Amino acid sequence: MGQMEVDEVMCLPRLPRVAVCGGTHGNELSGVYLVREMLKVEKKVVEEEEEPVLVMIVLSNPRATQQCHRYVDTDLNRCFTHATLNGPMSDTDPYEIVRSQELNTLLGPKGSRQAVDLVCDLHNTTANMGMCLITYSDCDWICLHIFRHLQKEIPDIPMRFIHFDVSNKESYSLDSVGKHGFAMEIGPQPHGVVRSNIYTAMKDGVQHMLDWVRLFNSGTMFKGGFVDVFTMVKHIDYPRDSVTHNITAAIHPHLQDRDFCLLHPEDPLFQTFSGETLRYKGKEPLYPFFINECAYYEKGIALSLARKRRVMVPSIRVETEQEQQANDHEYSSEEEN
Repeated sequence: MGQMEVDEVMCLPRLPRVAVCGGTHGNELSGVYLVREMLKVEKKVVEEEEEPVLVMIVLSNPRATQQCHRYVDTDLNRCFTHATLNGPMSDTDPYEIVRSQELNTLLGPKGSRQAVDLVCDLHNTTANMGMCLITYSDCDWICLHIFRHLQKEIPDIPMRFIHFDVSNKESYSLDSVGKHGFAMEIGPQPHGVVRSNIYTAMKDGVQHMLDWVRLFNSGTMFKGGFVDVFTMVKHIDYPRDSVTHNITAAIHPHLQDRDFCLLHPEDPLFQTFSGETLRYKGKEPLYPFFINECAYYEKGIALSLARKRRVMVPSIRVETEQEQQANDHEYSSEEEN
């Protein structure tokens, strides 16, 4: 998508159905407890001037949540590819594969017009990342405007927008089931633990997100502006023993907890268990994040690296009924062809 003038207004479809999901990883407890609180009213309907917004509250992985484990058989948040969602089922399938198809039926189907309009999937990280919105697109204006709204409404917590550029690969996480979607990732918080400050930040983030949806659906025009987007470039694994594959070093003390602080070539990266400093050998400065994330040891990721750039976000408003009818007619014509 090319550059646009800041005063240009894009008209986007209404967002009548929003899903808030927690417990996709059963030991990330801010989302678990927030969803449990929200489920006390199972389906919350927020009255609008024109029409209601249905907010679906979902405990994504009940079995893992009950056990306070990240997952039972396999990582649920890697199970939302079309191949997995549409594959044949058997009695021997891992629990999370079965659950991903159930969630796709509830919230999707992924990629269809029937899918929910927006999915907000709640996560915690052990890394010092503040509040991050993670998406697969750097031009989903709904997600970017929600991010700008949260920046304004919650100024006391560091906030970043992370773009996972999957390019020719397919998105695989729960939030990709919706027409729009993002993961709300907040830390630092140990897995299996709930911290009141992190829980409260997540609760405020969800409430302001829903407030924004109400404002958007009611016809509020949101002015454009610029957003710093961190696009993930690559992952770096820990140094490992060539025979046992055990790690041989930890994150260097100078790097620990410095998520989103620029990492330059030759900066300290790891400290071996014998005390040697290993330095970053990349050719360009990049921004580290998910530094020493507990859950990523099994995935072979010590940290991820991103480039930062400024993205111009256009002004947006909800499309009128006439505009929606015209777009529906155009969509139907394309399907017929």
